[in-house]
Amino acid sequence: MNLVRAELFKIRTTSLWWIMGLILIPLYAASLLLNWASATVPAGETGAPDSQQAQIDAALQPINVATNLYTSGQFMGVLIVLLLCAIIVTSEFFHLTATTTFLVTPRREAVILAKFAAAIVVGLVVWALTTLFNLVFAPIILSALDFGVQLGEPAVWRAIGLNALAFVLWAVLGVGAGVLIRSQIAATLTLAILYTVGTSAVGLVFYLLSEHVARWFEKLQVLIPTAASQLMISGTELPGNPPRWVGAVVLIGYAVVAGGLGTLITKKRDIT
Repeated sequence: MNLVRAELFKIRTTSLWWIMGLILIPLYAASLLLNWASATVPAGETGAPDSQQAQIDAALQPINVATNLYTSGQFMGVLIVLLLCAIIVTSEFFHLTATTTFLVTPRREAVILAKFAAAIVVGLVVWALTTLFNLVFAPIILSALDFGVQLGEPAVWRAIGLNALAFVLWAVLGVGAGVLIRSQIAATLTLAILYTVGTSAVGLVFYLLSEHVARWFEKLQVLIPTAASQLMISGTELPGNPPRWVGAVVLIGYAVVAGGLGTLITKKRDIT
């Protein structure tokens, strides 16, 4: 616990956490407004291909609109968590404190596990913040849409709970990525570009493969981490998509690999 408190203290005593917080607020607001706007599109009038129309119509059902609104901010929220948690590791090398840290605590696996624990706390704090906002604003939007607040639906609370799991798993991924890319600037830029541009690029590749090669490629999009975490929080099973549990398994797999590699590399790598 002392190591975990030390890691949390390092985060609290830098300006980075509140800078990320200030960045998160407008991104969250944009996400909420986008989800609201997408819920106002009349079913069957989106102009989408027939192959996608069934998915869109299902997403416009009240329960799916509700789960989408109550988990607003996930896409950009987990990006903030990913970057913050990578910096938990890279800041040690940026500020040249890694040697001191590992001299004080020679058992390197204890240090990296403490970083994982601190990262999970960071992930849960960001999840709690966005969820609090969602519980305030989503009922207002749902009432304006004449859908009712939907808080009596188990699917809504399941989505909120699985959203917390997604934030935790992305936090673990962030620490693992920070171990692999020790440069703070390189880690921040690489992860931000891969998360935003890379997600869109890979999604486009899967879309083209599903349209021009075989339809089953569409289901492989769940292998994209962002798609996996989005699938986890859907209210109902969407046509053409794998079950929600597949998204959870994929994201857990990425987190386990990142956590295992992060611990192993930290134990073996020379620290200078």
